[in-house]
Amino acid sequence: GGPRPALALQLPMPEHPVTLLDVGANADVRPDHLVQFAFMGAALVTMRQGIARPRVALLSNGEEPTRGNELVLETHRLLAERAANSFGLEFVGNVEGTQLALGAADVIVADGFTGNVALKLIEGISQRLMTDIRDRASSTTRGRIGGILLRPSLRGLRDELDPEGPGGAYLLGLRKLGVVPHGRFTRVGFANAIRAAAQGIDEDVVG
Repeated sequence: GGPRPALALQLPMPEHPVTLLDVGANADVRPDHLVQFAFMGAALVTMRQGIARPRVALLSNGEEPTRGNELVLETHRLLAERAANSFGLEFVGNVEGTQLALGAADVIVADGFTGNVALKLIEGISQRLMTDIRDRASSTTRGRIGGILLRPSLRGLRDELDPEGPGGAYLLGLRKLGVVPHGRFTRVGFANAIRAAAQGIDEDVVG
């Protein structure tokens, strides 16, 4: 096959926005597909965040170029070659899952199976952490008083981490704009998906 579309989502990382793709369109891909995803993700970040030369990384089980499965190893080689002759992105090598939240790259590339698992793990842990903080804060009188003082800050953080906030992922690589929300979104998430689609048309994401 030729080009593949990829689902790109800006992860809810308040300090260091990270765009992850593919988060679910293609469970199985070839190295050249991941190279395509890298350039599409970099173009999206350049347009939306104004970063002239986004840092792009491959999601792997180690930072060294020799780490990863056959797909990652071959993609690493191809992407290093392509990026050396491109001003559109800076290839910074492999990143581990722990670096997703640390701003190690502006764009992180994975196959759709790995990207989807990573995304849902991040969302699940974020939501669980917010629930645990709330439960701990309400378990004692001192905690409740502290919780009242922290409530405005925690509410802002909760909103930033809410998976429904972005409205879903952009489906890049098509002639028309696509936004794919979670199936479990409430009407808030679907409203945000419509808003993201309108913004994507205004910004000419497809172009």
